[in-house]
Amino acid sequence: MEDSDGSLPKPVAVIACIALALFYVAILYAPTVVLRLPPPSSYKVFLIRRFICSAISSIISVVSCVLILPARSREESSLLGIYGIRTDHIWQAVVFPLLLTSLMYTGSLVLKSLSAVDKWKKHRNQGQGPLFDSIKTILQEVPGWILPTASNILFWRNLVVAPLTEELVFRACMIPLLLCGGFKVYAVILLCPVFFSLAHLNHMMEIYSRHNYSLLKASMVIGLQLGYTVIFGSYASFLFIRTGHLVSPIVAHMFCNYMGLPVIFVRRKGLVTLAFVAGTVTFLVLLFPITQPNMYNERTNNCRCWQGYCSWD
Repeated sequence: MEDSDGSLPKPVAVIACIALALFYVAILYAPTVVLRLPPPSSYKVFLIRRFICSAISSIISVVSCVLILPARSREESSLLGIYGIRTDHIWQAVVFPLLLTSLMYTGSLVLKSLSAVDKWKKHRNQGQGPLFDSIKTILQEVPGWILPTASNILFWRNLVVAPLTEELVFRACMIPLLLCGGFKVYAVILLCPVFFSLAHLNHMMEIYSRHNYSLLKASMVIGLQLGYTVIFGSYASFLFIRTGHLVSPIVAHMFCNYMGLPVIFVRRKGLVTLAFVAGTVTFLVLLFPITQPNMYNERTNNCRCWQGYCSWD
């Protein structure tokens, strides 16, 4: 992929990204600080307010980028393509990144499998029927599990709102700005997580005040979270740049939020650690082959951005 000199001044691109990150955080406090609404009556109401603020922030960010980016065409399909919102090669953009991401959680998946086997053995030892009956019982419990999960406000925050809005702002909006600013691909992959981390600094004061943690403990918790967001942010940026699809980092974000931190070690279960190491090695081996741009695009035209914005004059 060839680099260009960029069609936006670098300072403009960086300032725009910082502004988007700060605005994404600042608007979360608008209901109480700006609109002077009473404090939320419950945690659910608190999160719903934040969902609305995140949606507004995302829309404003997209519109702002349309105005800033020197796009030649204002057609809907071209503008959506800039943000990686596409329908072509959609199954590749969903399946391959999801499989790649799951390799980092091989240890976690093995642990879940071992737990399921242990439950089945316990079920069998209690004389509650053969394997078929156990599977039937589990399937009968699925509908009763889906409804409570779908009505759980944290489910919507972690698996819907956060992945959609964060990837739209911090990947789909910022990466075109930085590439148009003439930044090289590796610099963009490193820069985007920095802006992504800025949007999580507000969590330190929330943890400090809400959980009555000491400032040191709150800093350590947020430090761990920021480290994780930097790593994931780099990976998500890599997926967006390589595939040109916004859905790729979104599904990876959803999966990571669902799984949490990868399980690396469990006492007396060395198979989990072995699985984690094997999955990590496989992930690194397949990282570039499974994200080849020509697998997700009809033509790449030696362009580092499959939407073509790096060739704008």
